[in-house]
Amino acid sequence: MTEKLPYELIESRDGFELRHYPRHVVAEVNIRGDFMQAGSAAFGPLVSYISGRNESSQKIAMTAPVLQTSTDASTHVVSFVMPSDMKPGDVPNPTGGVVNTRVVEPTNMAAIRFGGGWNEERFTGFAEKLVSSVKAAGLETVGEVQFARFDPPWKPGFLKHNEVLIEVNL
Repeated sequence: MTEKLPYELIESRDGFELRHYPRHVVAEVNIRGDFMQAGSAAFGPLVSYISGRNESSQKIAMTAPVLQTSTDASTHVVSFVMPSDMKPGDVPNPTGGVVNTRVVEPTNMAAIRFGGGWNEERFTGFAEKLVSSVKAAGLETVGEVQFARFDPPWKPGFLKHNEVLIEVNL
């Protein structure tokens, strides 16, 4: 079974969950282009990195979710979460200049889960719903919405697990 990024459920609210995520490390690729093509364009370099294309030739287990953040309509960051037992000093340095690694400090996030297929319109709709619900609850958002895909593209849409997340100040 694929390891998932752990979190502690703080509270279930009307329409979303509040979660606390521990410190973790991500490998990420910055992509310019279309929202839906960003995940595919980043996947190859990220899979190469966890398959041993790194300074120590270390293979790293695939985890879930694959995260995607858009900073504008044509700029996206796609990230793989490193396994929870990998501390920042254990994560091998990437080679090739496309993949970067980064430590994500502990954070509180609001999240909405949804099933089915994913596309930009669905992610955007759930993102708008999340931000609206969070603000209606009197909470302050921080940064951009993250889109989380938990399943491979070949899994039937009705079985897929997806989420939208945004950092909040508690």
